[in-house]
Amino acid sequence: MPVDIHQHVWPDALIEELRRRSRPPRLDGWTLLICGEPPFEVNPVDHDARRRAAQAACDGVDLAVIGLSSPLGIEYLVPEDAEPLLDAYHRGVTELGAPFVGWAAACLTAIDAPGLARQLDLGFAGLQLPATAIADESGYRQCSPLLDVLAERDLPLFIHPGPAAGARMGGPAWWAALVPYVQQLHAAWFAFHTYGRPAYPQLRVCFAALAGLGPLHGERLAARGGADRLARGVVDPRMFVETSSYGSRAVDSVLRVLGVDVLVFGSDRPYALPHPVLGLGDAARHAICVTNPARLLHGDRLPPEGSGSGPPAARKGAT
Repeated sequence: MPVDIHQHVWPDALIEELRRRSRPPRLDGWTLLICGEPPFEVNPVDHDARRRAAQAACDGVDLAVIGLSSPLGIEYLVPEDAEPLLDAYHRGVTELGAPFVGWAAACLTAIDAPGLARQLDLGFAGLQLPATAIADESGYRQCSPLLDVLAERDLPLFIHPGPAAGARMGGPAWWAALVPYVQQLHAAWFAFHTYGRPAYPQLRVCFAALAGLGPLHGERLAARGGADRLARGVVDPRMFVETSSYGSRAVDSVLRVLGVDVLVFGSDRPYALPHPVLGLGDAARHAICVTNPARLLHGDRLPPEGSGSGPPAARKGAT
């Protein structure tokens, strides 16, 4: 079952909640207003679930894992503002049907571990956190109740770019995606290795967008005195990276450092188009699109052949 580990669809309920707001993040018609980035004109077709399901079929994707758009900053709102948006997102994603399943999201200003457990009970694949939330030791302390829930349930963490605080409002439209987002992921890659992995030795984690190319900096780590696993080039089989927004040169470079077994396919639709995967041959394509996503989502609990690779709620919705 080919899997796209990183897509975004805004359910109708979330769109309605964003339009009710008078402050960012909000929708004014189809104009998205968020802090740190210029206004963005949303294409309604991009969030039409039927069209997106048809697009997934055209892409050869049998399961698309939907995440909240963390750059909106919803996770950082105070609870009374965050909860209506998060509830709308979770409710809407569970109603999308096949081929979609979701990453759960969480308010970070009032950590609610039981609330996360309830969302996971509905069949969400795991938890998505903004890279900005776990970029240092204090972030791991704050988020530890959420990570404890994942560890107890043997479910994965997906790390996605967060809000582009301090981005250049007058710069080009691509600035946030190319500078703050990449910097956040780069920091999160090393923070997980330094703080997350010692605390959660079995936790499976996937970084969006090749972890901001953080895996390529092991040589620099070694040159600056690092003597741990990353500096020695030892691959952590539970630290995955997905391929969105990058093509064959970047993917090949990361593959040479990490090997093929921790690469998974992600497109970031509708904000990026998937590259053909990726001039690497049939065996690598099967690993990146099928075998490795199943290991990320399920670990040692791989589903029986032919039963589908989504959580139970996703497989039920496909019948």
